[in-house]
Amino acid sequence: MARIGFIGLGNMGGGMAANLAKAGHDVRAYDLSTDALNRAKAAGCLPTDSAAAAADGAEAVVTMLPAGRHVAQVYEEALFGAAPPGALLIDCSTIDVATARKVAEAAAAKGLVAVDAPVSGGIAAANAGTLTFMVGGAEAAFERAEPILSDMGKAVIHAGANGAGQAAKICNNMLLGATMVATCEAFLLAEKLGLAADKFFDIASVSSGQSWSMTSYCPVPGVGPETPADRDYQGGFAAALMLKDLKLAQEAALAAAAQTPMGARAAELYQAFADAGHANLDFSGIIRMLAEKPEPPLA
Repeated sequence: MARIGFIGLGNMGGGMAANLAKAGHDVRAYDLSTDALNRAKAAGCLPTDSAAAAADGAEAVVTMLPAGRHVAQVYEEALFGAAPPGALLIDCSTIDVATARKVAEAAAAKGLVAVDAPVSGGIAAANAGTLTFMVGGAEAAFERAEPILSDMGKAVIHAGANGAGQAAKICNNMLLGATMVATCEAFLLAEKLGLAADKFFDIASVSSGQSWSMTSYCPVPGVGPETPADRDYQGGFAAALMLKDLKLAQEAALAAAAQTPMGARAAELYQAFADAGHANLDFSGIIRMLAEKPEPPLA
């Protein structure tokens, strides 16, 4: 088992760190929140008083932070000076591709090895240890990261060079965001046409319109497997996080001169949903906004 520093013990990171401790790793954890540190201690981690202390002597350091600027700051101000030579830095945050590549290059210059490994699965999967990791980095770095990530997830996939993990994550979530909007629209149209939601589900789930948003994460209460829709859209994947990922995708599309009109429209709709005070609801709750105020036609 390895000595692992873990920085960022929020809704996702807390469960991830706990699973590493459960697997037998020596986890030195840090977060700005005292409550998060207490929960990590109860889960078998050793709390530290700084990010540098968590990284000191660690074979690997996992970060789970809100945005690229936080990752860059922690790397520059703490990890680069505290992590021992050759240590593996695993960033599981969802950040922009450019920052992921920049910090990996800076890490290499310091004699460290870095991979970007954003996750898919949400809070429940983080707690259950069933996340999917999309990993960007050199093959040798991936081989070092894979056993650590496997203790927190069900699938660990090498996406390519540094930054490829983040590219996979934002493209996947752009697809998810746009698909969820279309799924909500289809259910609302079916209702207005007199077609029962459960009947539409039974038909579309085995037809060409089938998608994960419909069959695994249906936005309509009481239809299909249990989802946040059955809990008044509480829990799950917050609309604010979906909006963050959609914005990252649009920034990447602009930089790459890629045409993403559906992704752009999804970002606009989720921005409106968040601005209406629903940022903390599950992203499938956007069906409420579409039901109350149908999407206007594009000019």
